[in-house]
Amino acid sequence: MAERVEKVGVKRESGYLYFIDKQGDVSRALMARGGKKGGKPSKVAKVGLKKEKGYLYFIDKNGDISRSVMSRGGKKKAKKAKKIVKKAVKKVAKKGKKK
Repeated sequence: MAERVEKVGVKRESGYLYFIDKQGDVSRALMARGGKKGGKPSKVAKVGLKKEKGYLYFIDKNGDISRSVMSRGGKKKAKKAKKIVKKAVKKVAKKGKKK
């Protein structure tokens, strides 16, 4: 579950991508559509949020900043079984004289 960090109340417009920038403020940029490049980001609200490591920060449906524990996906690595190395017993063939 996500927890609300800051109450901002940003009103969203369609065609824009809303995100939290490096300074911890809410910004938006025009989304790229049909081969056209996106626009430059502009600040919507100054918050000054300090981000903690291990959390994913996003803008929820109410326009507030929320965070959730980051889940690390990917394929689980199998634990390596310890290899038991058996020393091969070499049988020394006795050399016999051929008659």
